Amino acid sequence: MPTWKATACSCSNIALIKYWGNTDEVQRLPANGSISMNLDTLMTRTSVEFRDDLASDHVTLDDKTVSGAALGRISRHLDHFRKLAGITTFAAVESSNNFPAGAGIASSASGFAALTVAAAASLGLKLSERELSSLARLGSGSAARSIPAGFVEWYPGSTHEASYAASIAAPEHWDVVDLVAIISQGHKTTGSTEGHALAGTSVLQQARVASAPGRIAACREAILNRDFATLASVVEMDSNIMHAVMMTSVPALFYWEPETIAIMAAVRAWRAEGLSVCYTIDAGPNVHCLCTVADADAITQELDGMPGILEVRRGGPGRGAYVESVE
Repeated sequence: MPTWKATACSCSNIALIKYWGNTDEVQRLPANGSISMNLDTLMTRTSVEFRDDLASDHVTLDDKTVSGAALGRISRHLDHFRKLAGITTFAAVESSNNFPAGAGIASSASGFAALTVAAAASLGLKLSERELSSLARLGSGSAARSIPAGFVEWYPGSTHEASYAASIAAPEHWDVVDLVAIISQGHKTTGSTEGHALAGTSVLQQARVASAPGRIAACREAILNRDFATLASVVEMDSNIMHAVMMTSVPALFYWEPETIAIMAAVRAWRAEGLSVCYTIDAGPNVHCLCTVADADAITQELDGMPGILEVRRGGPGRGAYVESVE
């Protein structure tokens, strides 16, 4: 079959209601649903070309050759597309991020979403957004949420086809800003994939999963009503609960650094002073400070004055994954 070199782009996303733990590790079926917001300034750009002259898949990320387990994970993901297209041809993949990978800023989400869209376009596969979301999930669970645009809900499902993400509000629906306080650009000692597998060892995970639907409903309504006070309450609670599960897993996972805790305390103080801001933290030490546009500059200034923050990245609601070019 004819193939092309296709390039796709995808936003990272920040989970407002968290995904942590699976009911099926192979298919990455999540233990609970989740809600996220795509981030328009944190992007992955990926090119895929299936070529007859290759003896194996060749992958570069940020101009560095990928090997070992990381290459195996990408090759296994490409196998899904080879199967759909009825080919065995290997692929050349070139990918780049404009933000640090592996530091708890959802680089695997944007990475596998971009890879999914580029691979499908390279093979001329005509797949729906829902199908692309389910396929992206197989590479990285949270990648399912980077396929649709704006504010997104991921439905857990009990089968591959039933577990996908869809937009609940367009990017322009609400001008919420995410100020990402980066205190570490290094790779996590324990990645998210390994962390998900440990979730069930925590005595708190069952309670977290059982209570998640209520938080999802509250978060969804807060987004649709542009109700920041309710959003702040449920987002911080959900983040705290997930990290409590991490800290009580076996072995325990501690992603927070002293600077992480200092930012969390500062955010609560700023909110008490009248600023519309809340925090959420993925599997890493960096802190996402969600706020309204009206308060974004003031909060950025506060963050810039805090010790231990390397930089502050700003993002608003972003578009869904898209094909940039096919040649």
